[in-house]
Amino acid sequence: MSEYEHTCLIRGDGGATLRAILDQICNKWTLLVVATLDQGRLRFTELHQQIPGISQRMLTLTLRNLERDGLVAREAYAEVPPRVEYSLTAVGKSLIPPALALAGWAIEHVPHIEASRAEFQPAR
Repeated sequence: MSEYEHTCLIRGDGGATLRAILDQICNKWTLLVVATLDQGRLRFTELHQQIPGISQRMLTLTLRNLERDGLVAREAYAEVPPRVEYSLTAVGKSLIPPALALAGWAIEHVPHIEASRAEFQPAR
């Protein structure tokens, strides 16, 4: 086995399938929604209040995509007024450890990345 044979998991079908999933998971709002729902069941308004800067439209789209992908469960209650709650599924909860690992990597490497960016800036 070559040293980099394990990267076949990433390259697979040219990376198309993995890229499509990672594009969804790593978008601007998905991990914030997942991390917020890690607290437990929340109503739309509660979620919206706990995620600064997200619009109602983006929260709606993000929740729909997460529900479609099986990471979030939506439960509607037949009440007046209607009540809807969102929670993480088992698959959604399984995203927390790798997301924390990625966040930890980012935090650990911020100084290096910022220094590299500063060096890379073209002279003005």
